[in-house]
Amino acid sequence: MNLAASIAIIVVADAVAIAAILLVRRRAPEGSFFTDGDRASGVFGVLATCFAIFAGFVIFLAFTSYDQSLSGADSEALTVAQQYETAQFFPPETARALGGALGCYARYVVHQEWPLMEDGVKSNDLNPWTVAMFHTVRAMKATTSAQQSAFDKWLDQTSDREEARRDRIHGAAGILPASLWIVLLLTAAVVFSYMLFFADSAEMRRSQAMLIGSATTVVVVTVLAIYALNNPYRPGLGSIKPHAMERTITLIDQARVVVDDRTPLPCDEEGAPTS
Repeated sequence: MNLAASIAIIVVADAVAIAAILLVRRRAPEGSFFTDGDRASGVFGVLATCFAIFAGFVIFLAFTSYDQSLSGADSEALTVAQQYETAQFFPPETARALGGALGCYARYVVHQEWPLMEDGVKSNDLNPWTVAMFHTVRAMKATTSAQQSAFDKWLDQTSDREEARRDRIHGAAGILPASLWIVLLLTAAVVFSYMLFFADSAEMRRSQAMLIGSATTVVVVTVLAIYALNNPYRPGLGSIKPHAMERTITLIDQARVVVDDRTPLPCDEEGAPTS
């Protein structure tokens, strides 16, 4: 969620809350609807504490998923770059084929998979260049000890890349179940409703507005933060971008020049096969 939308939601929520308490205030007795303010404040403290504890737990859960997605994206990009280096120990024809497939793999992630994740879609499809690399490696014949060692390393790096990819797409559609959202929003609604009973006709309007407006802002900001962490790829503040994989694309293109690999990539700039 972008900054403008977040600010608009906070402003609207505060406006509704302030209008509600000022409306209730018209018929509220002096000193609020509670005859014992200390007891009412104690109960409100319990409600606010319960909301804070539950929200903290949900934030921790959402941030764990966010961090896993971010780490997965970085690890996948790094592994792709490392696999290009490993492929240079293979026979020249195999090295060129794998180098091109890796470049296309990175482009496919940035231009094909990332837009889907931004839309909240967790794709279960294989990256097609994974299949192309598998066929290329399976057809290779390792004839030297260096090639055999590189082959073993390639298989390990392939497992690492697939695990990192799984972590990357894990949080694309959000990991918080609907039950947690229901409890979170219900608790926030209870806190808001309870605050309306603090309406006091003897208090100034600005004091009443500050009373409920500040609490509403904190609650809404907390919910928005949880939403952002639970949707790490949605455009907005703190969203995860494919910067790491874009750097890998640049590194592979530079490395192809260094090793004098002038073979055209088997894909276009968006990672789609050209043949």
